[in-house]
Amino acid sequence: MNQQKKNIKREPKKASFGVALLPLIAMGILLGVGYGIYKIRPQVLLVAAAFITGCLGFILRWNWKDMERGIVDSIHKAMPAILIMLCVGILIGAWIASGTIPMVIYYGLKLISPQYFLVTACFVCSLTSIATGTSWGTIGTLGVAFIGIAMGLGIPLGPAAGAIVAGAYFGDKMSPFSDVTNLAPVAAGSNLFDHIKHMMFSATPAWLLGLLIYFLVGLQYGTEKVESESMTLITQTLKENFNFNIFLLLPMVVVFYFAATKKPTIPGMLFSSFIAGILAVVFQKAPVTEIATAVNTGYQAHTGVEQVDQLISRGGMMSMMETLLVAFTAFSFGGIMQRTGLLSVILDRVMKFANKVWSIVLTTISTSIVTALVTGSSYLSMIIPGELLSPIYKKEKLAAKNLSRIVEESGAIMVPLIPWSMAGVYITGTIGVSTFTYLPWAIMNYASVIILALFGFTKITMAPKIREDETQIGS
Repeated sequence: MNQQKKNIKREPKKASFGVALLPLIAMGILLGVGYGIYKIRPQVLLVAAAFITGCLGFILRWNWKDMERGIVDSIHKAMPAILIMLCVGILIGAWIASGTIPMVIYYGLKLISPQYFLVTACFVCSLTSIATGTSWGTIGTLGVAFIGIAMGLGIPLGPAAGAIVAGAYFGDKMSPFSDVTNLAPVAAGSNLFDHIKHMMFSATPAWLLGLLIYFLVGLQYGTEKVESESMTLITQTLKENFNFNIFLLLPMVVVFYFAATKKPTIPGMLFSSFIAGILAVVFQKAPVTEIATAVNTGYQAHTGVEQVDQLISRGGMMSMMETLLVAFTAFSFGGIMQRTGLLSVILDRVMKFANKVWSIVLTTISTSIVTALVTGSSYLSMIIPGELLSPIYKKEKLAAKNLSRIVEESGAIMVPLIPWSMAGVYITGTIGVSTFTYLPWAIMNYASVIILALFGFTKITMAPKIREDETQIGS
């Protein structure tokens, strides 16, 4: 009899809403106090949050194998982004070694007026992301260059980074080449091109508002800094240490070509890096060992000018390792939350408020943001709310493109504003500006959410459902 009892598997218990909130509260305290006040590295705090969540899972009778499977599944979904991250590290190191990024910085310092820097950075990053379909690639290449220009012009890095992030993410979500933009309609059951057109009603006004603010703020920078001693020293040093040639733009052309022809992103980035390596040998007379080092551990400048060395000593796969560690720990926390059903309990409670158009919109926004905060994943912040809330939109006869628009703009586009998310840590590690520093200036990212909420209350642009199969264009 005792042996039979031992062989009976105990079913896991469903957590109450209050219990399900405990990991979020714990994570909020750990990150708010540990990271915000004592500057403890976020990966340590996320491991602690995952441990607390795991202990709660054991109390709810979940075994370790189940929770481990949740972690593995969560990380598995992030693998494409992780591979892109490694390729971006390679790309940055190769582009600097070839002289591509130094040349962009040099001519940027020569041509861009401080008055129009923020507008220019946002606009150029928008166009680049639309063409390439990658906000990370834009931030890791042109973003690095623009930060260098900002440092040379004496422009505060908070506004500069915010303009770069806003531009890169606006272009990303309006690009048919973007994985995020393709995933949102899949999660919600809408059509890609209807989804992009529908986002224009909320994203474009938010983007234009950001450009207006960048223009007004830029007026205070004046033009006198263009000929500053610091800028002159940087440009002269770059010119003395790199041989500039129009062919150094080839790595950028390769990336644009792969995007325009809808070829895979990762092979395009690697091929661009290979071309950059050849250009480094031809124009910079760099030995192969130096290029290999730049690709692996990052380019190390020895110009004798500290400002320039600090500016272009970056890139390489190893520069992404801390970012990857944060990603693994964040997805471990999110994986346990999902596997043990704690996240679904929270989302189920939120869904009970969705009975009118305004409440449906606010529920979708809050669900996407909560998922983004818990998982730190652009993908999951769209997939989970999209799958959970799709039946409500069908029941209320609202077009699926409403749902796909909201989950992308309040989920995926908000993720880079979360310090412990993969995107937040990646941006900070790539351009060297903390999330809290650039957050107020990434105007498009949060202004579009405010506009979406206003649309929910006024029902403006809340399209009705007109056909059963909404994956067809024109739905």
